[in-house]
Amino acid sequence: MAENKNDAYVRFANVQKSYDGEILVVKNFNLDVQSGEFLTMLGPSGSGKTTCLMMLAGFETATSGEISLDGEPINNVPPWKREIGMVFQNYALFPHLSVFENLAYPLIVRKMSKSEIDQRVKKALDMVQLGAFGGRRPGQLSGGQQQRVAVARALVFEPKLVLMDEPLGALDKQLREQMQYEIKHIHENLGVTVVYVTHDQSEALTMSNRVCVFDDGVVQQLAAPAELYEKPVNSFVAQFIGENNTLHGDIVSVDGENCDVKLDTGEVMQALAVNIGDVGSKTTLSLRPERVTVDPEAGSCPNVVKAEVRELIYLGDHIRARLALCGQEEFIVKVPNSSTHSHLVEGETTTVGWQSSDCRALDHQP
Repeated sequence: MAENKNDAYVRFANVQKSYDGEILVVKNFNLDVQSGEFLTMLGPSGSGKTTCLMMLAGFETATSGEISLDGEPINNVPPWKREIGMVFQNYALFPHLSVFENLAYPLIVRKMSKSEIDQRVKKALDMVQLGAFGGRRPGQLSGGQQQRVAVARALVFEPKLVLMDEPLGALDKQLREQMQYEIKHIHENLGVTVVYVTHDQSEALTMSNRVCVFDDGVVQQLAAPAELYEKPVNSFVAQFIGENNTLHGDIVSVDGENCDVKLDTGEVMQALAVNIGDVGSKTTLSLRPERVTVDPEAGSCPNVVKAEVRELIYLGDHIRARLALCGQEEFIVKVPNSSTHSHLVEGETTTVGWQSSDCRALDHQP
């Protein structure tokens, strides 16, 4: 086992992958996953995240670089010798076998005794709250129950590492959210290392210790969920994680960690200089909807502009306001339902403001 924080349990070192010898779908990928960590690979379709998972599982071969597990290189180790649990979106259960037999199969392959198989299967089914369902066939279960069986089968032989590839993609929204918490709690109780792949940002933020954001085969940011949302390092991450407003302009001055940006419509904004070029270069400002204040008190915000209310949508705990300001027709503000500012009226003009620390100046995105 990896004994300290410097000894990664899973390590990708300069890994690249090409299917045709020309185009790299994974580019110089480096990643350390610690023992007991829940790490999610997140990104749009075609970003390279699933390819990385398949290389770790052994179903794909790295074009170059090295993948190691518990300190041992595994590039040339076949999948069935890696002792890794796998959970797929389509469950991959044997339809002609009972739930018990599905879970027993990986134990039979490992030539365990009948008594140990019985004990482990019962423990695994109880863990996913399906202790009374061992005699049923997968076709007699709901989608959520089948996915629990798939999770239990991946854990029944007590692997040190479990890989999950879009495991909740086939479930409806409510069941998907319920399963997120169940998988999170199973991980916390067992302490097993999990590498999870999804394109669903809410899954990644809910379940993970850290999230690795991919785009075009390259890691854009690797961070804890809160840091990823609050402190995106570039425009891609800001746009991909959560809802985000953008404004475009030019850097007019830089003072330490802060900068002034002249928007394309002429207004000058104070922002946090995160990922910018020299004075005169283009930048994109990133601002979360919940960080915007409607009708701020005089002097409370360094950035204040007039806005026209284009649309109001009632969402129970808050009102979603679509505003037109600074040349941006789709500027979103979330107004708490308890707020005194919930009297916004479509078609009327209001004032909004925000702190410079909440406005991140990032690389320019046209």
